[in-house]
Order: sequence, then C-alpha cells, then structure tokens
Amino acid sequence: MASSDWLSPATCRLIDLALEEDLGRGDVTTASVVDANARATGRIVTREPIVVAGLTVAAEVFRRVDPAIEIERPVQDGAHLPTDATLLTFRGPARGLLMAERCALNFLQRLSGIATVTRKFADLCQGTATRVADTRKTSPGARALEKLAVRAGGGANHRPDLGSGVLIKDNHVALAGGVREAVRRARAGAPHGLRIEVEVDTLAQLDEALDAGADIVLLDNFTTADITIGVARARARTPRPLVEISGGVTLSLMPELCRLGVDIISVGALTHSAPAVDLSMELSAV
Repeated sequence: MASSDWLSPATCRLIDLALEEDLGRGDVTTASVVDANARATGRIVTREPIVVAGLTVAAEVFRRVDPAIEIERPVQDGAHLPTDATLLTFRGPARGLLMAERCALNFLQRLSGIATVTRKFADLCQGTATRVADTRKTSPGARALEKLAVRAGGGANHRPDLGSGVLIKDNHVALAGGVREAVRRARAGAPHGLRIEVEVDTLAQLDEALDAGADIVLLDNFTTADITIGVARARARTPRPLVEISGGVTLSLMPELCRLGVDIISVGALTHSAPAVDLSMELSAV
C-alpha cells in the first residue's frame, strides 16, 4: 500500500482532529519540564508480537507537530514483528516528540491491533479459496484507515460505504415485501455496474434470492449443515453466485468454515472488537 493510500484527505482531517483533541490547549507538562531547545532520540517498540499497520499515519502525526523531527521507518505495514521490535525511530526537538507521542501511539496501537487480529483469521484460510473480509462496523470517521489495516493483515475489504454496493438486508426485504421484489427493485433502480447481494436468514429465502438472480448471497447465522446445503444450491446455478457467510464467526470456527467452499467470510470483529496492541515509545536526551 502506498503512503498516499494512508494519507487521504479524510485521514488528514482525522489526524488534525486527534491533535486538536490532545494539544488544543498545549502541553503544560512538557512546556514546564523540558527545555525549549532540548533534543532527543527515540523509537517506538513492540511489547508483544504484532502485525504492524499505520506507520505512515504515525509518522505524519510527528511531522505535523514539528516538521524538524527526523523519522526513519525500518519496517513496512503488514510486517509480522516479535516483542521488542522497532517500528519507527526519531531524532529532533524533545518537546515535539513528547507532544506527538500519545496521538501517534493511539493510531498505531488501534490499526496494528486490527491487522494482528485479521492475520490470525486470514492464516486459517490458507490453502483454500475462501477470503476473510471486513464489514462497515468501524469506528466513526476512521473507516478508511481501519479497512487499510485489515488489508495489511491479509484480509479483504467489503464495501466501504452504502453507495459502493447493493446489499439487501432483512429490513430491506421487509419493507419491499419479499426477497424477489427487493431484488427486482434493485435491478431497476441501482447503477447497472453494481453486483446485487442479498442477505438471507433461511434456506427458503436463499432459494428466493437464487431464483431472483442475486449475484452474491450472504448466509447470515446459518448452521454448518445449512451452509453446506446453501453452497451446493448456489453452485448448481449458472452463472454461479458468490457465497458469503457471516454471524458469530470466531477463530475456533474458521478451520471448519473454510472447508465448506464459501467464497467470503465476513467478520465484524476484525474492526469492532480488535484489541489495541501493546506499544511503547522510548526517548533519550541527546
């Protein structure tokens, strides 16, 4: 992933908000304790094994606080790092380093946490045709970053927003009067280049979606036995729709689910429940 992917206009606005939140009234401790001309070197290190994500964002935080800070990046996003590995190194004004520390760490810990969890799920799909994908269950305002972190961890991205894909869910079905009518309306009203995905709760709804010509069927909270039946029914259609599953997916279930022949396993926990990883910033006076 290029640096420009991480530093989109939306991300830059988020960095500005984070810095305003933490430094809007200055840093009274640093201003009181650290000489204005003091310089320091430092590094951000891991306190546990992680998959790193968000290095470009963290570096941008330091640059915005003080452009005089020199930054080196010995690793890349997506790297699997052991305990006590160095993510970033710094040299420059000590006050700037201290003022940027927490904001930079917040981004790195959150995004690396997502990448680390995603890697655990993605590794369990190795050797199969199944992909692990995220959902829209992301932190408000941080979706683009969190989806990049999923990719850094080896996962795939589902639709980034409501305008980028058709996903007919249970409430759409209820308001449209049924699966078939919902699909018909989507075909008539949505841009022609978008595939139509239908979330179904039962095998009967699956049959309706297949008969209506859905491009993707999402089996929500299906049992293993019913997923097997659903995959077989989808494969019997021409053209064959993609099969996605979701709902209650855990690491312990992944090996079994990946053997069922589904195309996509969507896991909201990649973003909404990923714990922050343990990182630390160490500084030394120069």
